[in-house]
Amino acid sequence: MTKPSLAVALTRDLIRCPSVTPKDAGALDVVEAALKSVGFETHRLTFSEDGTPDIDNLYAKLGAGQPHLVFAGHTDVVPAGDVARWRHDPFAGEVVDGRIYGRGASDMKGGVAAFVAATIDYVKTHGAPKGAISFLITGDEEGPSINGTIKMLDWARARGERFDHCIVGEPTNVDALGDTIKIGRRGSLNGVIRVIGKQGHVAYPHRADNPAPVIARIVAALSDHAFDDGTAHFDRSNLEVTSIDVGNPAVNVIPARAQAQFNIRFNDVWTLETLKARIRSVIAEAAGAATVEVEFMPSNAVSFLTKPGEFSTLVSRAITEVTRLTPELSTSGGTSDARFIIRDCPALEFGLTNETIHAVNENARIADIDALCAIYRRVIEAYFSQAAE
Repeated sequence: MTKPSLAVALTRDLIRCPSVTPKDAGALDVVEAALKSVGFETHRLTFSEDGTPDIDNLYAKLGAGQPHLVFAGHTDVVPAGDVARWRHDPFAGEVVDGRIYGRGASDMKGGVAAFVAATIDYVKTHGAPKGAISFLITGDEEGPSINGTIKMLDWARARGERFDHCIVGEPTNVDALGDTIKIGRRGSLNGVIRVIGKQGHVAYPHRADNPAPVIARIVAALSDHAFDDGTAHFDRSNLEVTSIDVGNPAVNVIPARAQAQFNIRFNDVWTLETLKARIRSVIAEAAGAATVEVEFMPSNAVSFLTKPGEFSTLVSRAITEVTRLTPELSTSGGTSDARFIIRDCPALEFGLTNETIHAVNENARIADIDALCAIYRRVIEAYFSQAAE
């Protein structure tokens, strides 16, 4: 059997660590040992907050000064689900027919392995960069995202670190490696609407106050409302009602209350506060004189954008050189830790394909992991060569 590349071997070793959030299960040890082998200074950072699990994180750095390129990612994964439905043990890292199977293969242990392997190859060839290269690796991306990247950034800022650019290795590609770079993400906000009525017999509606028609009007108003027309880089903000419930098993009883839940994915037209104000306004108009409560869930997922420029061009060129594809610069999809990193430096996301992420039989093509490593390697080479000119 052919010996796997370093990127594939690291992917396998990471998959074999059952690092379901908040457990690390040795995954950060794998990354730390690999980076230490070429001289990286490493820091293991455990962060805590009341009501959330403690999280182990890794910061590693080689070199000093500017420019400072950061690779960011996570080694935690979502649960495997029903293991009996998997073709292979989800934490075995089996390689079959040119694919490596396991939870996290695409999201995003393969990406972490690829950028670690690319960096190791660069350092073995050139030594430390003329500037600095570092890694922000968390175990809290698939969880509440409270004790991970955001606190590592605060820690790094407090010790005087200044980052110039970041690549987050999330699985961005839709159909083929090289088709998509994420230059931003929409924000996300969850909410609950409660209409307070008065319970009564359906034969005597004048003695009751039915909340069901009110919640129906509110749901229709929110679903039909045009929050904006989109922007140059973002689609329109989109609200989806995800649950409607009156908690009433009886057909001859007018319910006492009705409730709906929703999520809105919003673009950079909005802040959390302006968006909440608009939603409250739409609800109030639809509810009329009814008694309505609106509760918004805590959110740290705001929209962000890294405007296209020299850095996105450099990354795009590296992708095209390896894959012969011209990547789309996209802001679609869910949230990622790039929303925190953008506070400190421009951030792009580029990793493996995402067709099997969070699914049974999650897997990644061996050829894609090696190609991704080659792309990252070209990015590092070009980034520090450009800085030396």
